Amino acid sequence: MSDTKLFKTVTWSAGPGCHGGCGQKLYVRDGKVVKVEGDEDNPFNQGRSCPRVLAMTQYMYHPDRITQPLKRVGKRGEGKFEPISWDEAFDICEKKMKIIRGEYGAEAMIFAQGTGRDIGGPISFLTYSYGSPNWAQLGLSGQSCYTPRLGAMKAVMGDFTVTDCSQFLEKRYEDPAWQRPEVIMVWGQDPANGCPDAFMGHWVVDCMRMGTKIISVDPRQTWMTTRAEHHLQLRPGTDAALALGMLNVIINKDLYDADFVRNWTHGFAKLRERVQEYPLDKVAAITGVPAESIEAAATFYAKSKPAAVHWGVPVDMSPEGTSVAHAIICLWSVTGNIDVPGGNVIARPSHGVSSYPYSTEELVELYGEELVQKLTKKRIGADVYPMVKNFRGWAQPDMAIDQINSGKPYPIKGAWIQTANILGGQAARARLHYDALKKLDFVVVVDLFHNPTSMALADIFLPAATFAEKDSFRAWWAPLAVIKKRVQVGECKSDWEINFEMAKRFNPEGMQRWNSVEDLFNERLASSGMTFKEIQDKGGWVMPEEGPCKPYLRHERGQLRKDGSPGFQTESGKVELYCTTYESWGLDPLPHYVEPPQSPTATPELFAKYPLIMITGARSQLFFHSEHRGIPWLREKEPDPLVQVHPDTARKFNIYDGEWIHIKNDMGKVKRKVKITRKVHPENIQTLHGWWLPELKGPEPDLFGVWDYQINQLIPGPQCSTSGFGGGQYKTTLVTLEKIGNMGENNG
Repeated sequence: MSDTKLFKTVTWSAGPGCHGGCGQKLYVRDGKVVKVEGDEDNPFNQGRSCPRVLAMTQYMYHPDRITQPLKRVGKRGEGKFEPISWDEAFDICEKKMKIIRGEYGAEAMIFAQGTGRDIGGPISFLTYSYGSPNWAQLGLSGQSCYTPRLGAMKAVMGDFTVTDCSQFLEKRYEDPAWQRPEVIMVWGQDPANGCPDAFMGHWVVDCMRMGTKIISVDPRQTWMTTRAEHHLQLRPGTDAALALGMLNVIINKDLYDADFVRNWTHGFAKLRERVQEYPLDKVAAITGVPAESIEAAATFYAKSKPAAVHWGVPVDMSPEGTSVAHAIICLWSVTGNIDVPGGNVIARPSHGVSSYPYSTEELVELYGEELVQKLTKKRIGADVYPMVKNFRGWAQPDMAIDQINSGKPYPIKGAWIQTANILGGQAARARLHYDALKKLDFVVVVDLFHNPTSMALADIFLPAATFAEKDSFRAWWAPLAVIKKRVQVGECKSDWEINFEMAKRFNPEGMQRWNSVEDLFNERLASSGMTFKEIQDKGGWVMPEEGPCKPYLRHERGQLRKDGSPGFQTESGKVELYCTTYESWGLDPLPHYVEPPQSPTATPELFAKYPLIMITGARSQLFFHSEHRGIPWLREKEPDPLVQVHPDTARKFNIYDGEWIHIKNDMGKVKRKVKITRKVHPENIQTLHGWWLPELKGPEPDLFGVWDYQINQLIPGPQCSTSGFGGGQYKTTLVTLEKIGNMGENNG
């Protein structure tokens, strides 16, 4: 292997699909990646690798991968495409999209992304270069994935926080500035099974090895719950009630941090009044968690110093996702666990570099206030939902799909779909999305493999590159990193390259200052004082320096506020337990509980018909959302779409382990293979989302079996939070189980 070259890099998809950050070593021979393994010198993952990145060679060189641009030559859905050159593909996209802009305005084009891959930077850059205000995770009801939590943190605290597992320190656990959390409350997550949002789940396990205790809030039984000091097994969707009950205990028993509350919070007295509405007997009745268990867990958390909360998307998918997040923020705030070692530490992009605009402030910094204000006036949902208007730059996805159907207040005529398998992955009301998107005049799909969305909708398919085939940079908290292209596969281009070329065609005047993608990178990296090449020469990553981007206790040192005074980046300068920003938006300024739209309590007649609560969207180390179903090493470990069913429930429905059944409600039915297990509560079932089968026929009506296996066909909507963010019913939909009458169907 003497002719094999080793290159160190950082991942941020495509390939593993994830939110990225892990250091990996690429082994390249004769222009091909022959092996990938973890980089033990990278402080983010310290040599660890997930199954998906270890399978990169199968992913990159898969025979089904699209490696040159395609043009549809038959009817939509027929699966008839022909290869074309990049020049022809770009010319067609430019012509069709300029026609739409000329006849209907730039707002008539929607730019849809999924999650993962470093897509936020490239797609927002193209969206605004074209002039459209409508960038969204189309199909994801209520943007119910992290954005509700981000919005709540921004409104209540002025910044974002994460559990402190020493990830902002180069020496990590050996740095004397860091302190191990005494307790981590893991809320709606199984960290060891996934790496969410610039956070590696194994960091929690590392802390556990060093003595950290766990409180687990989860309706399921997981690896984490079995190792927890307290497992609060709540009814799905009742998270806000549980958080308010815990606050009731902490405040009424005087377990809060009086100094922090007095000096650094606003509205404590009003929060005290609100939590009196949630006595433990009431909360126990709502959540199904015994009152004594709630009291014990709340007391344990409050008395542990430092303590942190690590949370997951069930918070976003609760009925009032932003209010649920508000309640949990109050938990770590009243206990004084903000921006302290081992607590919930404020997370800012390393060196102040922004590639992915998480907030309106970042959008303004990147594109200017005038442009952002101009686009906001026409952004779908901004005139209805104040948080959609005032936080981030995303259109409201439920309203967007309805607007395609109604044409009001203006028509939507085209879609640029990048990193998003809308039909096979994220879309609630999946059939409605299919019917609506088929009406569009022009659809571009940028991806690596055909999937149900591209097969059903694409007029042009543009082949994207994996992380090993592209230049990019990663500025999501820490470390600041760059990704250097090492190989070329077919004619594939990176998302940045594709969108940069299209942006030049739509906005030639505005693009004059950059001659290349690297010029653009260097401008975005300017606050670091380093260029793309200089960071690459330093090994590809750099950790935060002293100042606003590095913990701890910045609120005391005046490093969070723009005016340099001590405090938090809110109007009051304090953590707003009573949120004046919410109040100005017409939202409840205090956290509160709302019953799920479908539940035994809210809809008893529906519950009598469909007596099981379906939990979807649990994370798998083998797949990222709807990706990787065709990768042999990964698929062989989980070949079938399973549904977890409790033994008592299986007996009730007379179903057996390994049987193919239908999960059913008024919206339709979907096939699943039964896995009988005590990991789920008898009143719940759990199944992964994103299932489609690449081995089945792609053209309609099959679409890789999406209508047989896509669980989101059963998810209703729109039922987002009153803020516009959160509330998707991916965890709380009522269903029943039905045996398949025709035994011939039991082969799946």
